Amino acid sequence: MKLVVVESPCAGEWERNRNYANRALRDCINRGEAPIASHVLLAFSGALDDANPDQRAAGMAAGLAWIESADLLAVYMDWGVSSGMQAGINEALKAGLPVEYRRLGRVV
Repeated sequence: MKLVVVESPCAGEWERNRNYANRALRDCINRGEAPIASHVLLAFSGALDDANPDQRAAGMAAGLAWIESADLLAVYMDWGVSSGMQAGINEALKAGLPVEYRRLGRVV
């Protein structure tokens, strides 16, 4: 099974983005992948406050650390690429990790 780091929007339209992230995780599972989406685990769960700059930075650092162990970075981009997503893409490219851009369709 491929270990996949999932990038999808977090901030902004919170409920829409949470639902979209869950769809992205489901898509990975359906592809036979083992996904991790740190923003789902840390921000959407309430473990960290994404509106608090220190907690956001800590959460992003924790998410970026997964890139070291991953086989692929999957960028779900139906709603665009946020600055946080771009940070993950940049880190993956720097580490030589393959980046795959995916679309699920905009369902609200």
